[in-house]
Amino acid sequence: MKLEKVFAIKWASLYPMYVKKAVAKGRTADEVDQVIRWLTGYTAAGLRKQNEGDADLEAFFGKAPRYNPNAALITGMVCGVRVEDVEHPLMRQIRQLDKLVDELAKGKAMEKILRR
Repeated sequence: MKLEKVFAIKWASLYPMYVKKAVAKGRTADEVDQVIRWLTGYTAAGLRKQNEGDADLEAFFGKAPRYNPNAALITGMVCGVRVEDVEHPLMRQIRQLDKLVDELAKGKAMEKILRR
């Protein structure tokens, strides 16, 4: 898939997939929200607004209030790609969020997911 197509995916259509993945593995939607807010700096109200809006991934990440500086600590494989090796900044951010949700779904402790 071309990057332009990935970036054009609507956040409101992707968010429920993250929640479904986590809930299927015994986690909660609140935990998914916590991970997203940690990474992007959105408040609970701000994230709700994004979930109800029509922003694509480029706009969602571009409007993030404060991207967490500890995001650089997110490493590992997602879909056969090393997160830390992704060159395109927006694609790296998307993969970082994918990795956090993967860790959540795999039962990792929240303290470790949030790189504290």
